[in-house]
Amino acid sequence: MRFRPEQHMSRQSDIRVVREQGRRVDCRAFTLWWKRRDAPLAGPTPDTPRVCVVASTAAVGNAVRRNRAKRRLREVFRQHQLSVPAGCDLMLIARAAAQHAPLPDLGKRFTDACGLIPPPASPPSA
Repeated sequence: MRFRPEQHMSRQSDIRVVREQGRRVDCRAFTLWWKRRDAPLAGPTPDTPRVCVVASTAAVGNAVRRNRAKRRLREVFRQHQLSVPAGCDLMLIARAAAQHAPLPDLGKRFTDACGLIPPPASPPSA
């Protein structure tokens, strides 16, 4: 599947909400923060998962290393986005191991972490 523009989480307010109110899963090569959205997005795909990928100089290194780690994590999200529950916002924080770990290993860690996210609560029936 493609990594569509509506799947990019770019507003600082959205990213801050995930970081402050979300839950964290440690995946060794990266940290996954997740939060279920309170209200669906406007547009044709309101429940599509969104992601933000972050890599700091202190954790990963210079710009070349940070960009490589972010590219790899975006690719992992692109390949395994169907394992993310609908209506979730994710933030992936890269570590130094993200630039060297094999992609299948990163993908397995990502899907395992997504398996820890509970499914959306169903509305109460009347």
